[in-house]
Amino acid sequence: MKEKYILALDQGTTSSRSLLVDAAGHIKSIAQKEFTQLYPKPGWVEHDPEEIWSSQWHTIQEVLKSNNLDFSDIAAIGITNQRETTIVWDKNSGRAVYNAIVWQDKRTAPECENLKAQNLETYVRETTGLVIDSYFSATKIKWILDEVEGARRSAEQGDLLFGTIDSWLIWKLTKGRSHYTDLTNASRTMLFNISTLEWDSEMLDVLNIPRKMLPRVKPSSSDFGFFDAGTDLIPICGVAGDQQAALFGQACLEPGMAKNTYGTGCFMLMNTGNKKVLSNNGLLTTLACSIDDRIQYALEGSVFVAGAAVQWLRDGLKIIEKASDSEKMAMSVKEAEEVFVVPAFVGLGAPYWDMYSRGAIFGLTRDTNGNHLVKATLDSLAYQTRDVLEAMIEDSGLRLKTLKVDGGAVVNNYLMQFQADILNVPVERPEVVETTAMGAAYLAGIYLNWWNYGDLVEEREVERVFTPLMPAANRQRLYLKWKDAVSRTRGWAKY
Repeated sequence: MKEKYILALDQGTTSSRSLLVDAAGHIKSIAQKEFTQLYPKPGWVEHDPEEIWSSQWHTIQEVLKSNNLDFSDIAAIGITNQRETTIVWDKNSGRAVYNAIVWQDKRTAPECENLKAQNLETYVRETTGLVIDSYFSATKIKWILDEVEGARRSAEQGDLLFGTIDSWLIWKLTKGRSHYTDLTNASRTMLFNISTLEWDSEMLDVLNIPRKMLPRVKPSSSDFGFFDAGTDLIPICGVAGDQQAALFGQACLEPGMAKNTYGTGCFMLMNTGNKKVLSNNGLLTTLACSIDDRIQYALEGSVFVAGAAVQWLRDGLKIIEKASDSEKMAMSVKEAEEVFVVPAFVGLGAPYWDMYSRGAIFGLTRDTNGNHLVKATLDSLAYQTRDVLEAMIEDSGLRLKTLKVDGGAVVNNYLMQFQADILNVPVERPEVVETTAMGAAYLAGIYLNWWNYGDLVEEREVERVFTPLMPAANRQRLYLKWKDAVSRTRGWAKY
């Protein structure tokens, strides 16, 4: 028989990618295309929904063409996506009524303050597992309905649909026949009850969002419809938000296992099994990937700016030409020269949840140069990860033995060593760092009965383990200075 592949779509914040995965779980090929970041006002971040789709479609065609394949060689499609980013479109024309409002966007901070003034924080936390923040989809939907002329009327008439990026891609692939999302993406909207696994009526009423706009919610390994490739109908049968997909791809399938993804943002998730653990320390309770009725939860700490800070070094400050330059530049700096960058460009996520914090640099002296700023920026990723881990340990009562890592930045050996040093925990880098896309592929493959849970654990290979080398006194001194730097950025945009 001719070999078949799973096509894994990885739609991220700055680029769209497609991967071909064979039946042995090996990546045959990858195609990637960046797309435009739109900043219409300070604190606003948008994407063109059609460019998201066209960039994704481009990578699908490229990965097939470069391997002399066609759609008849594809057994199934898995999708993983940037979460919380919000699109509202007309179900008749298929056109979005406004640009996608990205998860980083801060325009709905006043609406979030309004919700807090209604004393909804406890309800939101206990029902959705989240905190009230502009990060999530709910207030973005409300903004579009309130601010786009005619949108609310059309929504109430049943003509508009809401979706996170997975729903948008499913809609496009199925030519408007399927309007679905999965449990992981639904749990990031601030509209979904993570106990009953249903859209929450009270949150919909509070925000005046018509229920008819919302997609149907399914487990992550399910039938989400078919891509019509002419002579072939290809099932879309694995869908998960990027961080939950990475948790699955890292084979963190048991309670207490955790991973950290270094992408545009930085996201640590700990599997808590079938137990919904509510955080007292600013973490989120979210749904992990589910197969059939095996519901699993996770604790999550979200750092808004990680790889985006390295992009800032490249595109904003122009002190590096490419991300890989940062490793050598950071290693050239002596340890005693301490500069701290707090990359709170869009506020701070866990455990602070300060929408009004802004980025800052501390410790500048006359001899500070670009190398110092590069090192301090990389260090900030590690410090923010420790912030999250400290909260996670306190909430869960579990102490990590090893941190599994993935995402683009993990190829940076300086960063990985500093991460191990500042955490005082070994950092484990897998042989295959494409764990997010692989999570989507695994979910699709499990639906096809290509693999099972046990296969994921057995097939995972470790490329390198970074062990802590920093003296304890240095570790504590640096971390205390980081905490001091963060405290000085708090609430800045309120004034």
